[in-house]
Amino acid sequence: MNKLTANITAVGKYLPEKKLTNKDLENFLDTSDEWIQDRTGIHTRRIASKNEATSDLCINAIKELLNGKNIDPNDIDAIIVATVTPDMMFPSTACIIQKKIGANNAWGFDLSAACSGFLFALETGSQFISSGRYKKVLVVGSDTMSSILNYSDRNTCILFGDGAGVVLLEPSNKGFGIIDSKLNIDGTGGEYLYLKAGGSRLPTSIETIKNNHHFLYQEGKTVFKYAVRGMYNVSKDILERNNISVNDIKLFIPHQANKRIIDSTAKKLKIDSNKVLINIDKYANTTAGTIPIGLYDAVNEKKVSKGDYVLLTVFGAGFTFGSTLIKWGL
Repeated sequence: MNKLTANITAVGKYLPEKKLTNKDLENFLDTSDEWIQDRTGIHTRRIASKNEATSDLCINAIKELLNGKNIDPNDIDAIIVATVTPDMMFPSTACIIQKKIGANNAWGFDLSAACSGFLFALETGSQFISSGRYKKVLVVGSDTMSSILNYSDRNTCILFGDGAGVVLLEPSNKGFGIIDSKLNIDGTGGEYLYLKAGGSRLPTSIETIKNNHHFLYQEGKTVFKYAVRGMYNVSKDILERNNISVNDIKLFIPHQANKRIIDSTAKKLKIDSNKVLINIDKYANTTAGTIPIGLYDAVNEKKVSKGDYVLLTVFGAGFTFGSTLIKWGL
């Protein structure tokens, strides 16, 4: 019997209805549509309503997946949710999802790795499948970034949006699915991108609220430099150790943080621009949501076919970064 691999057999996504365009931001920020597009590639982003939390975004994406593949929620074995904006500290977002979708036989948990969260969760789910113990694992990436942004800080609030994406992993013994992953963390980067308060180090207080410590902080230039280097190195390494040429890659789906980062990484890898999926213009950076949303768009836009090699690459706070190589089997 051939080795079991975890194959992506279904995808789903959800984006809130509300759009926040660059023109909208001009009304209360010292910025312009031209300035934002030139520096980031972003035109608009989606913003969750007051009644929507991260679990709601996830549930809508999961329901699309389950309905599209006609799957009974009771057949789901595990739910892994990558997010840095859970509904609450506990219970986990996975628990909330499990109850609301009626996945009575599933267990699960949340995983925190910022923008790299989905790939970390995908590798975790892949190991569950390849062990032979689990048959159907949902891997979700979702963030409600609008809940931790200071909309008077033009350096950060223009970059992010809200959204969710999900994939279903099932076993394959025909060589399709996740071929390899290379994941890394570098804790020396923690001081450049973080959310200062709300944890045990600095619990919520009147002072933390007054000092805006519950909003995302980022040193953009430093993160940019590390992101290009990290995404390039990890992508190059995973291709080399699998003896795969850049020319063999049908589709490159990088983390959608900044179009300049995407372009710089693709140029260093010498990947043809036609092979690079870009949707940051429509959604901005949805953090853990960018890769699964990208996978959904790739399927919906028929950018991949069975047997194609797909390369996923991410970079996020921590620093965290990684790359996953897939032989497409959907």
